[in-house]
Amino acid sequence: MISEPSRYCAVELQALPSRIGQVRRIVSAHLRHWHLDALIDHAALGVTELLTNVHRHAQPDKKCTVEVELLLDRLTVSVRDNDPRIPGICEPGTGDDEFATSGRGLAIIEAMSESWGVRPHGDAGKAVWFTLQAPASPVALPLHADAVPGAVTDGPFDALTLEPVPFGAPEDPVAAPTAARSVLTR
Repeated sequence: MISEPSRYCAVELQALPSRIGQVRRIVSAHLRHWHLDALIDHAALGVTELLTNVHRHAQPDKKCTVEVELLLDRLTVSVRDNDPRIPGICEPGTGDDEFATSGRGLAIIEAMSESWGVRPHGDAGKAVWFTLQAPASPVALPLHADAVPGAVTDGPFDALTLEPVPFGAPEDPVAAPTAARSVLTR
């Protein structure tokens, strides 16, 4: 049984350098909206690496689709393009320059993600994907049976029992001024 709804976002684009930054901002905004701020840096880095690979290597065109999906505790980010060739990881030291940054995108994806892979997409295309572990959701506090949303009370509620807590009690070390208390009871 799925206890949380899935969340999904897809963006179609031409993988051009000017668009990569825009897609990073779109992905970051969705993750912020889904309260997954802790995943923004890794997801944005992964999207950048995958879109850069499409820009540099995909043929016959640079059309692609970025998909971001949260299902339970896994965020999956994938980039589909129209090139059926399967990419590989560049091993360090195999290029002419050991300090080269080209060809290391998938190695970065592998290092920062929980899992990653490539799957064929249709007759002429592929999707490269990676997953990130989503942080645990905050536990919902149980609702008190006789609590009425919007009801006016004499003070704050205890977070665990939802019982009124008198001002100045140990759970509320700062006593509220009398003027503020009268505003709360109107």
